[in-house]
Formats: sequence, structure tokens, C-alpha cells
Amino acid sequence: MELSANKAAHVAVDLGAQSCRVSLLEWDGTQPRIELIHRFPNAPIQTGAGLRWDIEAILDGVKVGLTRCAQSANSAIHSIAVDGWGVDYVRLDEDGRQLANPFCYRDERTLRAENEVHQILSAEALYSLTGIQILRINTLYQLYADGQAGIDPKTRWLNLPEFITHRLGGRPVSEYTNASHTQLVSLGTQRWCDEVFQALGLAHEAAPEIVPTGSAVGSLRGDLAELSRLRETQLIAPAAHDTASAIAAIPAVGDDWAFISSGTWSLVGTVLRRPCVTEEARRMNFTNLGGVGNTICFLRNVNGLWLLSQCCEEWESQGYRCSTRELIDQCKTLPAPSRLIDVDAPELLVPGNILAKINAQLAQSGEKSFSSSGGDIPAIANTILHSLAARYAQVLSSVANITGKKFRRLFIVGGGSQNSLLNQLTAERTGLEVTAGPAEATTIGNFAIQLAARYGWTDSAGVAASGVVKWAEEISTRTHGLSRGRATS
Repeated sequence: MELSANKAAHVAVDLGAQSCRVSLLEWDGTQPRIELIHRFPNAPIQTGAGLRWDIEAILDGVKVGLTRCAQSANSAIHSIAVDGWGVDYVRLDEDGRQLANPFCYRDERTLRAENEVHQILSAEALYSLTGIQILRINTLYQLYADGQAGIDPKTRWLNLPEFITHRLGGRPVSEYTNASHTQLVSLGTQRWCDEVFQALGLAHEAAPEIVPTGSAVGSLRGDLAELSRLRETQLIAPAAHDTASAIAAIPAVGDDWAFISSGTWSLVGTVLRRPCVTEEARRMNFTNLGGVGNTICFLRNVNGLWLLSQCCEEWESQGYRCSTRELIDQCKTLPAPSRLIDVDAPELLVPGNILAKINAQLAQSGEKSFSSSGGDIPAIANTILHSLAARYAQVLSSVANITGKKFRRLFIVGGGSQNSLLNQLTAERTGLEVTAGPAEATTIGNFAIQLAARYGWTDSAGVAASGVVKWAEEISTRTHGLSRGRATS
């Protein structure tokens, strides 16, 4: 690959449930250089109509970032690609604009929907049809909840990253990796599942066209397209599911490695060439999400560092200053806790009163509860980190048993890879060689997909996995400012 053949720039937009980022890739001679141009906070808002995302605020933040990219770039911007968290979506009016702010996946409206869905289609039947883990946050349950609320099932919808791309000028589509996360795609295909749609009364005409990863979906339009660096900019569908983009950034080959995409959620698993839907995989609720190059990201969701951030919010509301970095340093001096918590307990997936919920777990097992005073803050954080590492090890052991793989290496990517103590605890619990970073894995994967699409590393399934891995390795090893760390057991 000739990295300096064309000096056009690229932009990656990464939508996060806590913060969103707009990054610019340019060339310094033959060296790629990634610069974070704009970061803006994001959080769901509790309203009288449920827990919602402020979609216009997200779109405005993206537009500010793109404007700043156009001002900073030294050359024309060839393409923009948007990725983000999965499952959530926007309902559209006839003009393609949102009918209302979209629901956040943590809204409790899906509690009833999940129960009613399973009276129509059992969990076993859903798994055999889609290969996707049973989680009430999935798009399937959310769409069904819309029907319970009286929303016409024929009302069109787009998942959040694709909606932002659509508002920038792209045609309304569902990129394959993100589509698979809805629990509405037939297992091993890139087609919506007729059986699920028919059984649950969902409308095919409301669902967007599924397109392969790396597809060109239009050109930038509107006021932004008047800026000189953005006049001929293409819109690309990357692996729109941020986890798939992050995994695509791991420059590894072979069958001896697993991954943790660590952040708000922890996605723990491995990459397969075909779906795995054994009875054991179903019973343990593993999912078969679409990956780059028609691969399968075989994984399980584990509650992630969101737990710690929720605690920090509670402590700060009580007047205690909370620095994650200082907390980690304090935890390093503490012994292992006498009792771990179940980080995946249903009550810990719902926001609010996290400390009380942790204490309730401890009380049930006869353990002493933590004090609400500031003195127990490091001990609580220490318990969360040790519990996460133990859960990671448990899930990875199950992955190895189900798939028959023998793991030697574990790649931890995403923002959580910067938590050195959690990485060390994970290495100790798993006995694997842990490579941490980059924290910017999702952005790197997004850029690697854009470059693979641009330079022809494609096949019938979209961008080829081999091409994306090569670009990810080039970017990771040659980009200024990106670093990787290692922890061993």
C-alpha cells in the first residue's frame, strides 16, 4: 500500500453514550496523523415521555466538529463515516426528519415488551432465527414497545449512526454490522428476518435497506458542503456499530486471541468465520453480531465501566470529589475484596441508586454493606474493578469452551483499556497475555474501513477483513501519538 499516493483527508465520527468525538486523519509525508478535532458530551435525558436522547444536540455537535475539520484540514476531505452505539433508532416523518427524540436503550418501557414478545416467540426460537443474545435493550423489543404505545409499525426508522449520516446527505440505510445488532436479521445472512417481522407485527416497509460495510451512501449536502474542504466529500457506512469498528482495529490474525471492547459496556468475545448457535451458546446468552468482512463477533455483553461512572455521579452529588485516575491509584494499594458482586445483575443495568443496589447484593450474601460516607469510596471502586475482571475471565472461559479455541492473547481496546489496574486484574484472572489499547480503537477501525473502501479492498460482503486489518495495522503502528501497553499475568 502506498500511503502517500493521495493526500486527501478523512473524518471519523464516533457517537458515544457519554461523549461523542469527531476526528481528522491526514498525512504527514507517508505518516498518517489522527487529531481529535471536537469532543462533546452526551447523555440521555429523563423526560415525561421516558429516557431520551437529544438527537438535535448530537447532530449540532457533529456539525461543529465537521466545520472545525474543514477549517483544520490541509487538503480536501475525501470521506466522512459515522459509527456509534447499537440498538437505538429514530422514527422518521415523510421528509426524513425525526418525529421525536429517540428513546435510550436503558428506558424501562421494554420490560413489558420483552415479556410479551416471548409469549409470541420464545427465546429459543428467536435465538435460532437470529443468533442474537436476549437483551431487552435490543431494537426488536423497542420496536415492539412502540407498537404497544400506539405507534404505526409502518413508520420508518433508522439506527442512530445511520440517521446522522442520513441527515448529512446519505440515503437511509442500515449498515450490516449495526443491522445485526437489532435482533431482526436472519442468522448468517444480510437480510431482515421475515419470521420475526411477521410474528411480531413489524412492518418490512419501515425497515431500511441493509448495505455492506464500507458502502458509499451519498455525498455531503447542505451548508457544510459549501465549505471548500467538504465540497466533494463522500459519506461512507463504516462498521456503524462501534464495537465492530473497534474490533476491526485489532491488528491480529490467527485463532489464539480474544478481545474486550471496554467502555460503558464491555463486549467480551472472539471473531469467528461463521455463526455459533449451539445450545450452550444460547443457554449462556452469547451473541453473533456481524463483523467486518462478513465475519462474526461472537461475544457477550458485560456491564462495564458505566458502573463506576454511575457511582462517581452519586458521590459527586453528595459532595465528594471523584477522580477516576486517583481512585485507581488508591485501589492499587488495597487488597482484593472479600466478596465480589454480580456486575450483570439486572438491577445494575438500570441507572440510579447504584450504591444501594450494590449494598443490597452484599446484604443478601451476608456481607457487610458499604458506608454512604466518603471513606468507603476506594473500597467500592476496588470491588467493582475486581468483580469486572472476574466476570471477564468467566466469560472468556465460556467462549473458549464453546468455540474450541485455545486463547493465548487478549486485546483490550476502547477507552477502558486505559484503566491499568483493571487490565492487570484481567491478566491475573485469565492467565492471558494482555495487550491494552489503543483507546482510539473505534476511530482507527472507522478510518481503516474508509481507506479499505477507497483503495479497493472490497468483495461481495463489502470491505474485506484482510484489507481492514492491514490498514488498521498501518494506522496503529505509524500514527503519531497512539500508544499501546502490555500487562501480563
